[in-house]
Amino acid sequence: MGNYLVKINSLIWGAPMIVLILGIGITLTIGCRMIQIRRLPLALKYMIKNEEGGQGDVTSFQALCTALSATIGTGNIVGVATAIVAGGPGALFWLELAGLLGMATKYAEGLLAVKYRTFDDHGKALGGPFYYIENGLGHKWKWLAKMFAFFGAAAGLIGIGTIAQINGITSAAETFFDPEKLNTVTLFGNQYSWAVIISGIVVTILVAIVLIGGVQRIARVSEIIVPVMIVIYVSLCLFMVIINITKLPAVIVEIVQSAFGLRAVSGGAMGAMLIAMQKGIARGIFSNESGLGSAPIAAAAAQSKEPVRQGLVSMTGTFIDTLVVCNMTGMAIILTGAWKTGLEGSAVTIYAFTEALPITQTIASLLLMVCLAFFAFTTILGWNYYSERCLSYLTGGNTKFSSAFRVVYILAVFIGPYLTVSAVWTIADIFNGLMAFPNIIALILLSPVVFKETKSYFARLALSETDDISAVSSVEDE
Repeated sequence: MGNYLVKINSLIWGAPMIVLILGIGITLTIGCRMIQIRRLPLALKYMIKNEEGGQGDVTSFQALCTALSATIGTGNIVGVATAIVAGGPGALFWLELAGLLGMATKYAEGLLAVKYRTFDDHGKALGGPFYYIENGLGHKWKWLAKMFAFFGAAAGLIGIGTIAQINGITSAAETFFDPEKLNTVTLFGNQYSWAVIISGIVVTILVAIVLIGGVQRIARVSEIIVPVMIVIYVSLCLFMVIINITKLPAVIVEIVQSAFGLRAVSGGAMGAMLIAMQKGIARGIFSNESGLGSAPIAAAAAQSKEPVRQGLVSMTGTFIDTLVVCNMTGMAIILTGAWKTGLEGSAVTIYAFTEALPITQTIASLLLMVCLAFFAFTTILGWNYYSERCLSYLTGGNTKFSSAFRVVYILAVFIGPYLTVSAVWTIADIFNGLMAFPNIIALILLSPVVFKETKSYFARLALSETDDISAVSSVEDE
C-alpha cells in the first residue's frame, strides 16, 4: 500500500501540478501588478484593523487567525525538515518562491470568497471555492465545486487535518518524555510509548471540547494561541540565526546552488533541481495552502464588505506562514547542518535547536514540543471547520451529517498516533493535490474578475484619499 501511495503522490505532484501552482501564482502576480510586494504594508495594516460595518460570523482578524491556525502546523516544523532532508537546502528556495507567488494566489482566493459568498436563513456566511465556482462560473460548473468539496472533506478527515497533526504532536512528546521508548505497551501488534498514548488522549479531549463550540470558539481560541506561538517560535529561530550570523553568507550560497542543481555531478543537475523543486513546492503548498482553496472558507466568514480588503488580509497569512515561519525553520536546519545527520521529522529540527542555541537537548526538545503541539492543535481545529463546510455543501447543510462527521473527525485524531509517519505525509500530499486541481481551474477562469475588482478598489481608495476624480483615471490607465 505504501508503494502505491508513493506512486500516486509522485503522479499528482509531478510536473503538471508544479506548472499549475507556479503558473497561477505568476499570472495573478502579473495581473495584480505585484500586489504581494507593493501592497504588503497596506495588507499588514488591514490585518490588525478590523473592517467596520461588514456582515459575517467573525472579525477579519479572527478569520485570518482561523486560516493561520490551519496553515501553521507540523508543515512549518516537520514538513520543512522533511523537504530539506529529501530535496537538499535548495528545497527551501523553491518553498519560499512558492510562498511569494502563493501570496498572490491567496489574495485572489480571499477576494473571490467574499465576492461570491452567500448567507443562509440565519444570516450565517457560506463561502469558499465551492461557492465561487458555482456562483462565479455558473451552475454548470457545480460538478467541479462538488469535486473540491469531496476532496476537501477527505483531506481534513484523513490527511492534513487530523492524522498528520496528531502524529507530529505525539512524536514530539515521545522524543521529549521517552526518547529511548523504555515505557511501552503493545497495541495493534506494535509497541507504543506511553507518552504517545497519553498525549494522544489529552489532545483528543481538548479538540472535542473546542469543536463543540463551533467556528466562534475555534476563532476565539485561534486568535489567542496563534499570534503568541508565532512570536515565540520566530523569536527562537531568529536568535539562532543571529548567533550564527557568520555562517549565513555560505548558507545562502548553498541554498541557491542546491536549488539549481549546481552541486550535482555532471548530468545530474536537472534531476537534483527537479527533486529540490518538487519537495520544496509540495511542502510549501502543504504549509501555506495557497491554491488549495482551504483559506477562502475561513475568509468567507469574515465581517467584511470589501472583497479586495479581505483578499489583502488573507494574503498576509501566506506571508507569515511561509516567508517568516517556514523560512526561519529552514535557515536554522541548514545553518546547523541538521539535514545531513540522517535524522527525520521533528528530530531534525530538535537537533538544529540544540546545536544553534546555548541550551541542552532536553530544553530544545521541550521548546519544540510546545511549539509544535500548539501549532498542530490549532491546525486540527481549523481543518475541522474547513472539512465541515465542505461536507455541508455536499449535503445541502444537513446538520445531522455535520454532527456525525465531527465525531468521526475526533476519532481520526484519536487513532492518528498509531499510523505510519511516512504514509501519513504521503496521504496528506495526495489530498492536497486533489483539492488544488479544481480550485486552480476556478482561479484561472475567474482571474479577470480578480483583476477588475483589484483595479476598481484601488481606484476608489485613491479617490477617497485624494478626493480627486483624476485619481480614478490614473489607476485605470495603469
